[in-house]
Amino acid sequence: MVDSGPGLRSGATPLAVRMRPTSLDEVAGQRHLLTPGSPLVALAGDRSGESGSVSVILWGPPGTGKTTLAQAIARSSGRKFVELSAVTAGVRDVRQVMEEARASRDLYGLSTVLFLDEIHRFTKAQQDALLPGVENGWVILVAATTENPSFSVISPLLSRSLLLTLELLTDDDLGVLVDRAVDDPRGLAGRVSLDTEARAAIIRLASGDARRALTALEAAAVAAAQSVPEGEADGEADGETSAAPVITTDIVARAVDRAMLRYDRNGDEHYDVISAFIKSVRGSDVDASLHYLARMIEAGEDARFIARRIIVLASEDIGLADPSALGVAVAAADAVAFIGMPEGRIPLAQAVVHLATAPKSNAAYLGIDRAIADVRGGKAGRVPKHLRDAHYPGAKRLGHGKGYRYPHNDEIGVVEQQYLPDSLRGAVYYEPTEHGNEREVSARLAKLRRIVRGDR
Repeated sequence: MVDSGPGLRSGATPLAVRMRPTSLDEVAGQRHLLTPGSPLVALAGDRSGESGSVSVILWGPPGTGKTTLAQAIARSSGRKFVELSAVTAGVRDVRQVMEEARASRDLYGLSTVLFLDEIHRFTKAQQDALLPGVENGWVILVAATTENPSFSVISPLLSRSLLLTLELLTDDDLGVLVDRAVDDPRGLAGRVSLDTEARAAIIRLASGDARRALTALEAAAVAAAQSVPEGEADGEADGETSAAPVITTDIVARAVDRAMLRYDRNGDEHYDVISAFIKSVRGSDVDASLHYLARMIEAGEDARFIARRIIVLASEDIGLADPSALGVAVAAADAVAFIGMPEGRIPLAQAVVHLATAPKSNAAYLGIDRAIADVRGGKAGRVPKHLRDAHYPGAKRLGHGKGYRYPHNDEIGVVEQQYLPDSLRGAVYYEPTEHGNEREVSARLAKLRRIVRGDR
């Protein structure tokens, strides 16, 4: 029978903890922070612990490696390492660390690395207690936060630290972590195997979060080991070798209590679902729009990709029929970038409902495409002289700006004047619909064209 004890659980220590890298070389992802000569590499590479280093604040979503980087530095560096959590530590704990760090520096010439997790949970007074140690070099602070430090960390501490931003792990990064955890003696030690689709499902479910990927893998490994039939277990007891249990997508789905959607972010299903989403919003079916949004979110689609498509929809399919749609879409994208997922699903849903229920017009989209077609077809023409730049020496001698009529000097703010090149006089690109706000735009535009083109 497959032994699911030490290989799968190793006591009560979670797989994500057992698989923490022992050096920066093992860290998956965050390559932009681990280039030769970077602050983290310099800090980890100082075996003596005597050279000065700058304090850093690591800012990034959960599961991107903030604690992992700090502990990898602790194992690699020759410095003393102290770890505190802002959830449990108080001002007294911080001051005690500072006193011990000062004594260590004065007596042994050795600096201390203080890793402070969840620094955004520290009050201003608690953060103030860090300042003397950071400023005087008693400690090198490595702080971690999931909140924007500009709002959660006091300015004096920010100015004395280097802010490093961690990014969500890519699918390739997560693949490296999952494969290593399956084979590594610290992890599952090859006691289970992982089929290709299950591996892709775990990576998709993780959505860039290493901890989530390893937690899902561990749960699936336990479920796979428990699913071994009794006959196979007896065979192994009689000396026969049984194949390692295989983790499948069904096992992953049962283990994490979540349906495995058929969704390949680089394949047909990806394009089919986003196509259905776009067409549902365009077709004003708000329920179908939310359904396809939910499918993308649950399948682990990049929220930034969804937000970008919503912004395009706001201009391409709603346009001036509801001018507020683009602002809502951009605000949703900003909100997702600011708060991340899963909470980001809420502003995304708000934007989708707004767009699906808004009046529709693709007139602006068609207008720019018509104009581009003329430009590509050679219908450009010279800019009329009265519109050319007249602010450089000699421009007036060339007739530039001569005869230009300044609209603000007119009582209605609109004057008869040629703006298009001669070869395009009378061209019409934008043709508003009668939907929503464009109904008012249509009436106003007709009047404007009559005045500007002298057709009244």
